[in-house]
Amino acid sequence: MSIGERLKEARKAKGFSQDKLAEAIGTSRTVITDIERDKTEHPRVSYVDTICKTLEISKEWLLREEGPMAYPLPEWNANEILTQIHEILVDLRPEEQIYVLDMIKTYEKHRIALDKES
Repeated sequence: MSIGERLKEARKAKGFSQDKLAEAIGTSRTVITDIERDKTEHPRVSYVDTICKTLEISKEWLLREEGPMAYPLPEWNANEILTQIHEILVDLRPEEQIYVLDMIKTYEKHRIALDKES
């Protein structure tokens, strides 16, 4: 399978149109089309890196079909996450801490509303 075929497979698997992927990586649809049609022999490294991050795919898989398509996401446990959040928050001014808390509360309300819809 070619780079273009792998890109198309990954893009479709994540539900991206060529336009949506192009917008996400900051380029034109033509760039994506050219890569998928194998008109671009060696895509720019910056495009490849951004495509892989956006589609959550392995660079090795995209370029050489080595290993699994998806790159492994880091495994976090709740204590690690809360520790990191705490470390960030303690360095903020009180008004910044309140702002972050408001953001979290807004996110929670939005998430609850979405859960009720589904």
